[in-house]
Amino acid sequence: MRVARLRSLHYAWIVAGVVFITLLGAAGFRSTPGVLIVPLQDEFGWSRATISAAISVNLLLYGFMAPFAAALMQRFGVRRVSIAALLTISTGVLLTTLMTAPWQLVLTWGVIVGLGTGSMTQVLAATVVNRWFVERRATVLGALTAAGATGQLVFLPFLAWITSNYDWRYVSVAVAAGALAVVPLILFLMREHPADLGLRAYGSTSDDPPASPARRGSPIRTSIEMLRTASSSVDFWLLAGTFYICGASTNGLIGTHLIPAAVDHGMTEVVAASLLATVGVFDVIGTTASGWLTDRWDARKLLFAYYGLRGLSLLYLPLALDSRNAGLILFIVFYGLDWVATVPPTVTLTTQAFGRSDGPIVYGWIFAAHQVGAASAAFAAGAIRTSFGDYVVAFVLAGALCLAAAAMALRIGRATPQPIEIEDAPAPA
Repeated sequence: MRVARLRSLHYAWIVAGVVFITLLGAAGFRSTPGVLIVPLQDEFGWSRATISAAISVNLLLYGFMAPFAAALMQRFGVRRVSIAALLTISTGVLLTTLMTAPWQLVLTWGVIVGLGTGSMTQVLAATVVNRWFVERRATVLGALTAAGATGQLVFLPFLAWITSNYDWRYVSVAVAAGALAVVPLILFLMREHPADLGLRAYGSTSDDPPASPARRGSPIRTSIEMLRTASSSVDFWLLAGTFYICGASTNGLIGTHLIPAAVDHGMTEVVAASLLATVGVFDVIGTTASGWLTDRWDARKLLFAYYGLRGLSLLYLPLALDSRNAGLILFIVFYGLDWVATVPPTVTLTTQAFGRSDGPIVYGWIFAAHQVGAASAAFAAGAIRTSFGDYVVAFVLAGALCLAAAAMALRIGRATPQPIEIEDAPAPA
């Protein structure tokens, strides 16, 4: 009976499982910056502003590679792009063990790892979900997004323990090994399209339009042309603007600076990392639930609620750090449920506005705005800490921006453009 159930299982769920494990296993590299700030400062004497600048380069490339990665996945396939990205990440992370100067941190962690991680962003999840699912699309996207975001956080106590008991270089080795471990999974189980197995997408019927063929033109040209066309839409700028604030208030600020801020308040690095890991636990609940809700409710109203609640939690964070104990636990629970809950409604609104085929590439540009926000906040918060001696101003500014994003979200979708049409370059004779 169990064998019969496995045979009746749609292969879309196997592909989703591969992506889930891939994003979870590869997410260790996203955990590392927050763990390494204090050790690098202690060993090399680099300021937090200097280290934050290198992290900002990583976050920028992580974002701006996303739309090109989406186009590369259309041109060369998800499997090839993902494996190449994981190999690039491992190379860059291992090279950090040899660095002795700030420019080397920028080159290895900023440039090499940034380019690799940019090909393993949420566009991977968006591309796979749009290809393989018609029903439960947002629910699956929520689960995959939670895997990537939670993986960044649940590894933190382990990485912080390595740093405290051994040396920060062992963290780089562990992260590289984690990225390489998922390569065989992609190689043997990933499939590009349902049609490759003679299947339809999960929940698809004969009335649904067929999947668009792979583009043969230049991925760079396709991405830039799609940005040019999408930028004429007000919805694109609203989605990009709210996601800019999303990145600033998550990866850039909390993901990078909560551990150093907690250390400033007398906590050990392992305890501080455990706080972020707890955020990851609640993120699984919040983001998965967000996907379920997005399949059923107005995505704009969900974004309004998410950004508004996040803004209030960030305004409360300075008080929570001062009070410790119950106050900080309240922030962790409240903020954790909202960590990346914005992704399923944002992807859904992007797909509605720009089409199922072109949506992932447009979302890649929106995600680039997310990472510009993350990079801006990572650097700005480090500079604020260097200038004022604490992070209070950074937390308050981020909270205010989130409240502004809540108001912007309600304006999305008032005038929906037609899906973008990009002509492929003519095939060579």
